[in-house]
Amino acid sequence: MIATNKLKIFNDPIYGFITIPNSLIYDLIQHPFFQRLRRISQMGLSSLVYPGANHTRFHHALGCMHIMQSAIHTLKFKGITISEEEENALLIAILLHDIGHGPYSHAMEHSIVENISHEAISLLFMEELNRQFSGKLTLAIKIFKGEYHRKFMYQLISSQLDMDRMDYLKRDSFYSDVAEGNINSERLIQMMTVQDDVLVIEEKGIYSVEKFIVARRLMYWQCYLHKTSVVAELILTKILKRAKELSLKGVFLECSKPLKYFIDNRVEKEMFTTDLLKKFALLDDYDVMSAIKEWQFSDDFVLKSLCSMIINRDLLKIVITEEKPSQETITSLKAQFNNQVQLTEKELEYFIFKGKLKNQAYNKASEPIRILKKDKTIEDVVEASDQLNLKALSKPVTKYFICYPKVLTIA
Repeated sequence: MIATNKLKIFNDPIYGFITIPNSLIYDLIQHPFFQRLRRISQMGLSSLVYPGANHTRFHHALGCMHIMQSAIHTLKFKGITISEEEENALLIAILLHDIGHGPYSHAMEHSIVENISHEAISLLFMEELNRQFSGKLTLAIKIFKGEYHRKFMYQLISSQLDMDRMDYLKRDSFYSDVAEGNINSERLIQMMTVQDDVLVIEEKGIYSVEKFIVARRLMYWQCYLHKTSVVAELILTKILKRAKELSLKGVFLECSKPLKYFIDNRVEKEMFTTDLLKKFALLDDYDVMSAIKEWQFSDDFVLKSLCSMIINRDLLKIVITEEKPSQETITSLKAQFNNQVQLTEKELEYFIFKGKLKNQAYNKASEPIRILKKDKTIEDVVEASDQLNLKALSKPVTKYFICYPKVLTIA
């Protein structure tokens, strides 16, 4: 039997060297479920706007694990007791927190897989891995679900200042080269401590928290909710919906076996058996993009038109407004397009539609970011900060959009 060195090192452009702490983590990273994340884009179709944004969820997961290691080290240095078992569970939970993402995740969630989020699929993957690894992920799953008695551990995994957000803001801003999103994650981690079993930031770190919240707001408007990224993802969602609609009517569509299963069948949360989970694990971005390349030559006008838009980056026009687009505008655009191409009302909705975008950098109704004052009292960052704009950033901003073919005009 050949002995394998499992204490590997990854070279990461954000943090430098990332070390694998033990053989269990190594075996989880090596598992096909996790290796699949190399083939899942972190920012979906944002590379149509920012050509460098081609990094993967594999990158992101390793980065989250690395900064979790830093956070654990900081908390232990400050006298917070964390056992070896708890430390390992935290690393596993954050490493696997996004393992349930499908190809172009959010488009997938709203089209060929119904009524199930990527978080729910992540949990299913973790439970299956727990069976395969003889129960070694039990505590990690408990923390991931928020069922462990030490509340601050769940906050490290999922909160308004968790390791996930810290990594994706820093990583996505780096790869997209949107400097406004860059945060000082090292400073934020050094300012962390635990008081009354909740995660807090020492008062001297408040400016770094303010920068973090502002950076999150800017990254959403400049990257995640950039109008071209939004319309590209919406078109992709409609491609998958149209493909599924045609397939369920008996139309044969050429694509990979994993994708064909999800195109040919209605798939909901209750149906996710172990066998179905393994089928889902075979899906990645390559399945979807190769199918789109094939479908651009489909006999179906709707499917081929939408696929050509993605392949050639010749997308629908999107107009973002402060007010809701009127139904009269939608009706007028549909009439214009129908004069050029004879389509049913349902088919027209693939090309002309409206929606809304919501951006809330900080949600006061959710678990707050707590600031530990010098007198040992704890305050919500919005109350502790002398920056009035933080109060404004805690209010949701809603904008509206309308999408339609470029050949049309709004009267």
